[in-house]
Amino acid sequence: MREARTTCPYCGVGCGVLASIENGEIVDVQGDPEHPANFGRLCVKGSALHETLGSHGRLTRPRVDGVEVDWETALATVAERLTAVQATRGRQAVAAYLSGQLLTEDYYVANKLFKGFLGTPHLDTNSRLCMASAVAAHKRAFGADAVPCSYEDLEEAELVVLVGSNLAWNHPVLYQRLKVAKQRNPLLRVVVIDPRVTDTCEIADLYLGLKPGSDARLFTGLLAWMAKRNKLDRVYLEAHAQGFEEALAAAREQDASVEAIAADCDVDSERLETFFYWFASHLHVVTLFSQGVNQSTSGTDKGNAIINCHLAGGKIGLPGAGPFSITGQPNAMGGREVGGLANQLAAHMDYDTPGARDRVTRFWSTERLVPCLPDGPGHKAVALFEAIERGEVQALWIMATNPAVSLPRADRVRAALEKCPLVIVSECMADADLLAYADIVLPASSWSEKDGTVTNSERRISRQRGLLPPPGEARHDWWIVCEVAKRLGFGEAFDYTRPSEIFDEHARLSGFENEGESRRLFDISGLAGLDRAAYDALAPIQWPVNASAPHGTARLFTDGRFATPDGRARMLPVRPRPPAQALDDARPLRLNTGRIRDQWHTMTRTGRAPRLMNHRAEPFIEIAPEDAAELGVAEHTLARLNGAGGSYIGRVRVSRGQRRGEVFVPMHWSRHFSATAGMGALLEAHLDPVSGQPESKHGAVALEPLRVGWEATLLVADDLGVAQAAWCDESRYWARIPLGDCQRWQLAGGGVERPSSGVESACGGVKEKAERDWLAWLEAELPVAPTLWCTDPASGRLRAAGVDEAGRLRWWFMSGPPRELPNLAWLAARFGEAACGEGLAPPHRRRLLAGCDDGAANQGPVVCSCHQVGQRAILGAIREGDDSVEALGARLACGTQCGSCIPELKSLIEEERAHASAEPTEVTAVA
Repeated sequence: MREARTTCPYCGVGCGVLASIENGEIVDVQGDPEHPANFGRLCVKGSALHETLGSHGRLTRPRVDGVEVDWETALATVAERLTAVQATRGRQAVAAYLSGQLLTEDYYVANKLFKGFLGTPHLDTNSRLCMASAVAAHKRAFGADAVPCSYEDLEEAELVVLVGSNLAWNHPVLYQRLKVAKQRNPLLRVVVIDPRVTDTCEIADLYLGLKPGSDARLFTGLLAWMAKRNKLDRVYLEAHAQGFEEALAAAREQDASVEAIAADCDVDSERLETFFYWFASHLHVVTLFSQGVNQSTSGTDKGNAIINCHLAGGKIGLPGAGPFSITGQPNAMGGREVGGLANQLAAHMDYDTPGARDRVTRFWSTERLVPCLPDGPGHKAVALFEAIERGEVQALWIMATNPAVSLPRADRVRAALEKCPLVIVSECMADADLLAYADIVLPASSWSEKDGTVTNSERRISRQRGLLPPPGEARHDWWIVCEVAKRLGFGEAFDYTRPSEIFDEHARLSGFENEGESRRLFDISGLAGLDRAAYDALAPIQWPVNASAPHGTARLFTDGRFATPDGRARMLPVRPRPPAQALDDARPLRLNTGRIRDQWHTMTRTGRAPRLMNHRAEPFIEIAPEDAAELGVAEHTLARLNGAGGSYIGRVRVSRGQRRGEVFVPMHWSRHFSATAGMGALLEAHLDPVSGQPESKHGAVALEPLRVGWEATLLVADDLGVAQAAWCDESRYWARIPLGDCQRWQLAGGGVERPSSGVESACGGVKEKAERDWLAWLEAELPVAPTLWCTDPASGRLRAAGVDEAGRLRWWFMSGPPRELPNLAWLAARFGEAACGEGLAPPHRRRLLAGCDDGAANQGPVVCSCHQVGQRAILGAIREGDDSVEALGARLACGTQCGSCIPELKSLIEEERAHASAEPTEVTAVA
């Protein structure tokens, strides 16, 4: 067995990973104790990385027009068709849409090919959906897209403010680091500003549950309050900033009293003033902000409102101080470094950077080839697909992302892809949604195979090392791009043989003519010239890295000098604006979207690890108890949201942490896991006018119960070869949940749209006049006939199983709502035995319809994914006296590995304490 160091491919924390490799397989992953981003910690997603690997379900051969071909045919066809489109429709008829899942080297050559040699400006990235507003705010304030802070600032801070960030779920390792810092320093205070009470609030000293979209009003109010109370750093402002008076005047245009601000933000005025006082009274303040700020039509202004407050108080460039935008993807920052956004060139240069276009042209020129860089920026993500819809863009190359799910008005995106004459998709998974629209499919490498670098949220460049060979004929994205470039006639500019050569060119470009008045903050010229061995051994390092900072730079702007022409930061006048997606009688509920703890993007990776599917197994709708009662929905029933471009069906989760009049849905479910749970269908395509980032946090929806006549659960062995279409087509709702050696299908259908006379079913709908003949249905749909079955005479519910001639379990079925399910872990183990060729043991066969052994009780929803500990087991232990996280860990092991479940454990403990201490209410009879 050997160990290798690499980097986690999930969120922007950029954790180091130690992978154990044996017999050509990764058998275990652990946190790298030497990596400065995580010091050995890993969240549950990172800990399960080795469970997501394997060649099953991977794309392994190129396809052209639905037919598998060799690489030479595929590459030649790509080149021929791109050339034909540009010859007939012009350079700008070609576009690319990239991803923060790409490595920096992949990004670099793609940007170089499309902008530099194909001459089209239309290359953008899915980072437009999460980080573009922060990028624009940085550039307006600092003169460059430069995050000034480091993770170590969390340990140095006196106050940490979390805005629009569920850190506990979306950046779990950073959350654990902050939690430890708070334990070590009792004087450190944490403020959480979020419409939802999330697990992050567990460490909050102060929580402000503001109205969605009111962030800018809160921070402009803070600026006005600081000025009124003489809490400004006038010396710093005089020496290092400009635009303060204009920014303050804008902040005072609205009523700047605490009471008025509190009313507009819908928070308690005393709590708001406490926050203002804490922020103004501490010098060492870090404000962590993420998608809750960025994903708005005024996201850039919100970012600048936060930065304004830091500049006004001189709370920047110091240990433990600064505005800190934390990225959502592993290489969102690396993509920005090489020009992955449509308004950028390479090496942090823009079209409006003086001399940048000429500089990049001269650097990329060869003896025979001269780039033809566009004159100005191209279409940003949403506008790009609108241009495809209009027919202006005729060819699109998509790499490592799924815009058919993630973009607003996903129905229009799919229609545009259907209409586009040439769609090229570089993808690693064989079941990706986009393949249905692809004319050419190029099988790409994935994590554990990709070799290059990524840059995390604190500007730290780390190596992601290729540990295994790609399966079949899959190839690295940089190789694919370069081979196409060669067939387009640009071989001299793309003659790289390994990623280290690409990185070297990237590093040299960052330092090219980077001095004097042309000085640019992004500079890694100190890493130029690395040979292959030095590149392979590259240790994590923060940029800038150059002659002045050979060992990297932990913190920016320590000298008060910024990347503007005069070296002074810019304060921007911010005038708060409400969300563009207005509520009305037809759509009265405010929609919030986001990630959940154990899933990533559209689950192409995390969906391969069964234990990551157990915490939130189905798409859901989170709603306040009062709204649930008013709208007639209950916990675990199904409901439908109707939005701008379609609907979303999920299982109801009633949460006291949800504000009234608002709902939350996760972003992860694609049509591969459920046909009716794409959150992009609920959103209008409203954009920030500066950044082009869509307003994904402020949708407008209506909710109604989904009235169905039946619900059922079907477990099918993976190797049975059963297609989903047969039962999905007749279901009004379905969700697919991988369980290891079997797939769980959650199905619901029948019923009527509105209540009518009849008996309400347990599913929340109306019973059909006659029970379905489930046995006949199972016999018709499955290749193994029902072997065992039983019917509950009272409810008419059926349980059945199919066992083949060898005694192996092939499928298991139950009619009824999923809350009545037995222990699925026990059943999944029986499918595992079947996968090993074993038949059911007689005791197991006798207990098969019960779904558990005598002692194998259903553990309920999984809370601790690391150790697969369910809610019922935890509640049982609490009731028996284990009423602390430590006691639960000692008894059940929950909370003892990554720590992501600890806030939920604490919540369960508190709920049980409240339940135990509740006194019975006396009822007085009144005559």
